[in-house]
Amino acid sequence: MASSSTFNPHPPPPKPSSTHFPKTPPLLAHTLQTPPKTLTHQDPKLIITGGATLSGHVPISGSKNSALPILAATLCCSGQTKLKNVPNLFDTRSMLSILESLGAEVEVFGGEVVVSTDGVRSVEPCEGEIGKIRGGFLVIGPLLGRFGEAVVGLPGGCDIGARPVDLHIRGLRALGASVDCRDGKVIAHASNGKGLVGGRFRLDYPSVGATETLMMAACMADGMTVLSNVAQV
Repeated sequence: MASSSTFNPHPPPPKPSSTHFPKTPPLLAHTLQTPPKTLTHQDPKLIITGGATLSGHVPISGSKNSALPILAATLCCSGQTKLKNVPNLFDTRSMLSILESLGAEVEVFGGEVVVSTDGVRSVEPCEGEIGKIRGGFLVIGPLLGRFGEAVVGLPGGCDIGARPVDLHIRGLRALGASVDCRDGKVIAHASNGKGLVGGRFRLDYPSVGATETLMMAACMADGMTVLSNVAQV
């Protein structure tokens, strides 16, 4: 008996072919979907494109950290002091205001500053100006050495740790000063009623500010002063 086969005159349509598209990698997808970040004042950046030859002239201003103690040191002597290449900065302007509050005459000509201390009569600088900058406290050494007394508010300015003034105070005591702290001020006078005297003092650590204060006070003290473990700059 012959086998029979079934013939379908209407075969089913072929299944549509499918093309596989791989998924976008997560990193690429994030890159495509995330808009570029806009820089704000909270994340400042310097974008530098190199490959170019640098040339030109750049004027270099004087050092602020040198100018502040030198301006304070003008109180060590009478007469007129002329300083050149003094940087025109907030700190230096504040120091000049401190000198003026003591009675000094200040003239500024561009980068030159002329300070005359013949008219200094006060030993207490403006507390508001002292509170603006750390370097304003440096005037305590020259005032105490020249006039035998000083009343200086605690320093202000940048906040770098505690940065206490105890080294200044202990060093001045070693030079014959009586020093007290009251109402946010350091009140000092020569214990003998005349002036500072030479002495010996070792700093706990090489503080730049304390070294400057004690050097200015020591240069007007009677006798020799030996300071050890000082800052070397």
